[in-house]
Amino acid sequence: MKDLSVLKKLSVAFSLIVATLLAAEDSNLTQTKGQDINSSTVLFDDQQMSAEEQKESTTSLEDYLSELKRKQFGYEYEKTDQQSSKLRDSWIRPIVLQYNINRSNPNENYGAGESESQSAAIVMDQPIFQSGGIIYGVKFAAASREYANYSIDQQKRIMIKQTIDLLMQVKQSDLTIAKQKLQIANSKINLEQKREQYLNGQLDSGFLNNAIIELNLVKQSLFDLETRNSQLIAQFKKLSDLDPKTAKIPFLAIVDKKRFLEENIDIKLAESESEKNRLNKNVTLVKYLPSVNLQASYNWQKQDSYFVFGPTPTRSTTETDFYRYGFSASMPLDINSFNDFEATKVEYLKSKIVIDDKKRELQLLHEQVMQNLVNYDKKIALAEENRVLYETLLQDTIDLFKAGYKTQYDVDILSNSMGIEEINKNVFAIDKQLELLTLYEKMTEAPSEESE
Repeated sequence: MKDLSVLKKLSVAFSLIVATLLAAEDSNLTQTKGQDINSSTVLFDDQQMSAEEQKESTTSLEDYLSELKRKQFGYEYEKTDQQSSKLRDSWIRPIVLQYNINRSNPNENYGAGESESQSAAIVMDQPIFQSGGIIYGVKFAAASREYANYSIDQQKRIMIKQTIDLLMQVKQSDLTIAKQKLQIANSKINLEQKREQYLNGQLDSGFLNNAIIELNLVKQSLFDLETRNSQLIAQFKKLSDLDPKTAKIPFLAIVDKKRFLEENIDIKLAESESEKNRLNKNVTLVKYLPSVNLQASYNWQKQDSYFVFGPTPTRSTTETDFYRYGFSASMPLDINSFNDFEATKVEYLKSKIVIDDKKRELQLLHEQVMQNLVNYDKKIALAEENRVLYETLLQDTIDLFKAGYKTQYDVDILSNSMGIEEINKNVFAIDKQLELLTLYEKMTEAPSEESE
């Protein structure tokens, strides 16, 4: 029992020493006001802009991507244009240039030299009628180009959303770190109060230990938040050339369901795929229908040869050129033609169902986002109520402090608590923008203030 008593005394002495050191460390932090921390954090780049200025600002969200990323997408569009042009003109067959030369010496035993023959030709075999296949092929190329461009648009929107999402998370992380510092300040005040109460014999040492543990926990949480902040900044810099500390997040306005569906990139992508499949069905069908080709060529031939009529070989040289032209008609009879056509038809019918399913999915997404916005508005309203309450209590406490009834600790705790609620409001405001960013990712144009 005597040993336990000694251990208890040592524990109490250690707690007092630790409490004194922690309370003294960074004492200026307890004087930090929530309004000062929050005033240095600018959330949106166009909160003071007009509606037209906001519209111009939100349409340039592509600028959040790095120059290298934008160049990559530019080359993707250019590649699509070239492939589409190639597909559009694929029905035009190339003009073939031919040249041949042959040498032989069949009469060498009779003293004759080498015989030589040369020929050249320009040959054309061009389809001029394919039962509608040429027109369908050109239209299919245009539809394929539109589908490919929408696919690139979708990939670009996803990357833009990812970039801005990371920037918003960085801003939220900055706010959360500021909030955590206020919580640390309150924990330090709580620790100092517990230390004074313990020294005055008003509290047991267990309460002091709990205050020390609480302060250590909030400090460790701050270290974790700072680590997470560094990770978010690193991820953002991979996608953007902007400085995440000075870059401002865009302000996205609410977009109604009608516009969200009308300008939805996922729906346009599905519709363009359906149109591409419809034309591909027709292209597949005409492959098995009659076609007519125009055939023409210009030919040149030259022949140097030796003939043996008697003891002396005789050399003969002939040169001629001629042309030919005509038409050819053909129609394949393929046992798999029906199955081939039916497969493309089924693919087309499936793509029409995908459009309806995608619309239903996006309607539910819009409804969910709107409900989430309502919930965040409630959180913002609650945080504002708490802030107003703390503001009222703070003013009353300041008056009591001046009269000598309250301590500076009481003033600082309420001031920090009011700052925490103000930060909570800004964090929830960014959460609303993150929800709207989910809608923007699916749209061909960014929602502007006029969308409300």
